[in-house]
Order: sequence, then structure tokens, then C-alpha cells
Amino acid sequence: MDPSSSVLPETILEQTASRLGCSPADKKLAFHLDEEDELKHLRKCFFIPKVKDLPPTDLSLVNGEESCVYFAGNSLGLQPRNVKTYLDEELDKWKTPKQVLIFIVVISGAQRHEVALMNGLTVNLHLQMLSFFKPTPRRCKILLEARAFPSDHYAVESQLRLHGLDVEKCMLMMQPREGEETLRTEDILAVIEKEGDSIAVILFSGVQYYTGQLFDIPRITKAGQEKGCFVGFDLAHAVGNVELHLHDWGVDFACWCSYKYLNSGAGGLAGAYIHEKHFQSIKPFKLENNFSFKLQLSEGINGFRLSNPPILLVCSLQASLEVFGQTTMKALRRKSILLTGYLEYLIKHYYNEDKTNPEKPFVKIITPSQIEERGCQLTLSFSLPIKSVFKELEKRGVACDMREPNALRVAPVPLYNSFHDVHRFIEILGSAITSSKQTANNTALSGSY
Repeated sequence: MDPSSSVLPETILEQTASRLGCSPADKKLAFHLDEEDELKHLRKCFFIPKVKDLPPTDLSLVNGEESCVYFAGNSLGLQPRNVKTYLDEELDKWKTPKQVLIFIVVISGAQRHEVALMNGLTVNLHLQMLSFFKPTPRRCKILLEARAFPSDHYAVESQLRLHGLDVEKCMLMMQPREGEETLRTEDILAVIEKEGDSIAVILFSGVQYYTGQLFDIPRITKAGQEKGCFVGFDLAHAVGNVELHLHDWGVDFACWCSYKYLNSGAGGLAGAYIHEKHFQSIKPFKLENNFSFKLQLSEGINGFRLSNPPILLVCSLQASLEVFGQTTMKALRRKSILLTGYLEYLIKHYYNEDKTNPEKPFVKIITPSQIEERGCQLTLSFSLPIKSVFKELEKRGVACDMREPNALRVAPVPLYNSFHDVHRFIEILGSAITSSKQTANNTALSGSY
């Protein structure tokens, strides 16, 4: 399914179920969608943990030999099966790894000389901000989301303090409208138009880590640059999740980690991008010394590298990127839209708020419903205590994550998750909600004596 297509996931699900003679909520539809899935072979390229391998699992409730429902790819991607092969090969031969940049070029939509694998995400962000954030008395603000990932907040605050600026005045943070969870594009553009002459750098997420909102990268970039701002993005939750065209969109700079949707493992090698238009004007450091020779920086993004990328970290990333090389981001995105749409459909089918039955537990989806405004992640909030629901899901072999104050993040990843995974999650969620409600009722009763 093309993101620009007018056919919504729910329409495809209902039409397909009608042809099969079943309800869209029937497991029969999940099995059919998996059978027709052109990317189903990619699941075999990853190690799917068994239920018994997840420490919080209660084996009295589930079959420990079953594969778990792994919906935590937005936090830590699964291990590709070829990682051990490549690592063993390197340890035996200590040879130079194959070139992996070509895969990153395709996934990020950059030119080859605009991207590099290096360091960690926050290190790369600091290096880029040192070059792009050059405040003047008139233009000294940095615009970002109020709910940006904490390390991005810290990095921005550090950059402001480095220049001796007042954080309260120069850290311009955008909040959603009252009563809303996500930012409206028109509000972002309005702030840029109003405050743009005083903004030096705009730094947004590609996909917001908490809500799962996919920002309109090209429109934000265009609006910021028209006001004379540099525009950069933290793509930790976007790279490998949605289609990116960084070069064509004219994004000034971007950085990302690789252990989420790129599956490189915890602490994996990060990536950085700088548009070629800045190669002559932007330099990471000014190198001066008293020696008779001059130090010459590499041109472009490679001038920001602090050292060669560690070979063993390259190997784990290579194993994942070669799986990406078996398909395209367009095909992955097409499956992702339907897979997440299926999850959304079933949640609404079973757990929508029922005004006529206030006792019935319900689930609210925080993530935007428009497919062009989200990746694969859905962020859920519950009418029941979130910690209780999360604990019951863990007991039943579901890997997802909870974020304070009241969010459960679930991410069906098209590389390795199936439509049956989605259906299993919904079934398990029902059991988890029932147990959570019982626990809440028992607590209320005990408190009444």
C-alpha cells in the first residue's frame, strides 16, 4: 500500500475479510495476510525470542516454547541471524568489513558523501550543533519539541550554556494544544513564521519517541530555511521505519542511532548526515598548531568523525542492513501501513470507549490516525492503571515498553513482525486487561473495609 494511496488500511482489511467470508477480527484474516505478505521471508533473518526467554514471563499462563510477541523494535531491534557469522569472521581474519554505507544511503535518502557511521547519537548531535549553532544577538534561539527525548533536551541546553545564553529565553519549546497529545503541523509552521528571525536552529524528531507522531520533515525544513534557520532532525525513531529523502528535502543535518529499527544491538554505531551544500562553509573544528605541517580535515561529513568506526560494531550493523538490502523502504512502508492499520483496527474494534458502559475498560490511541503522520508505532493509554496492564502483558510473553506517565508503546515492525503477531497481541491484551481490572477491583474492595 502506497502512503499516498487513498485506500485506507481499514478498507483493505474489511474488503479482504469479506472475500474470505469472515470478520476483520477473525484470526483467519491474520493468517491470510501473512500468506500473502511479500516480505514474510525476512522474519527468518532474525532471532525471535521464545516466551520462556523473557524474564518476567509467568509460565503458568503461557506456553514457554512459543515465540514471544515482540513489539519493542522501537526501543531495541531484534538480532539478525548473521551477526555471529560476521563477528566470527572478523575475529578470525580481522579483515576490513564490507562497505555498508550504500545501505544507509538508500535508507536515509542521502548522497553517499553526505552520511557517515560514527560515534553515538548524542555525540553526533553535539558535533553538529557545534558547527550549525552560531548564535548572534539577534538570532540565538533553538526551537524543539517540549517532549523531545531527554538527551536531546540536555544537548540543546548544553549548547546554549556553552555560548553563555539564557536557557529560559533561548530554548523555545513547542507544546501541543490544550487537551491534545500531538503537535499540529500548522502550529509548528506558525511558530517558525512568527519567531523565525530569532531562531538559529530548529531541531525536531523525525518520529516522536513518545507519541509516535511522524513530523512533516520537508515542510518544516522549507519553512525554517525560508526564515534563515538551520533545520536538523533526530531520526532515531524514523530511520528504517519510514521513507526518508534527506538530500532531496534539503535537510541541513540529521543524526540517528542504529539499535532500534536498524537492529544493530545495544550501543550500536550511530549515523550522521550533513547536506552537501554545507561542505565548504561548515567545519567541525578549527585546527591550529605551531608545527611546520598543516592538518587537513576530510571534506564534508567525514570531517566530523572522531576515529574510524569500530569493526565489530560495523559487523552487527552490516548483518541487519543486508536484510534491508533484500527489499526496499517503499515495500517495507507499504507493509507497515497495513500491519499497524490492522493493529489500530482491532484495538478500536475491541477496546474503544463505550459511553453506555462506563465500567468497560478502554484503550485510547495517542498516535495520529492519519497514516502520513505516523510510522509503525502506536502509543496507547488505558482507563486502567498502566503499570498493571504492562506487568500482565510481560507475564504473557509480550515485549513492548511503558513510558511515564501513562503510555504503552507497541511497534509491529514490518521486517520481522507478522499479522498473526498482531492478532496474538490483541488476544493477550484482552487477558491482561481482565486481570488488571480484577486486581483493581480487589484493591478497591480491600480499601473499603
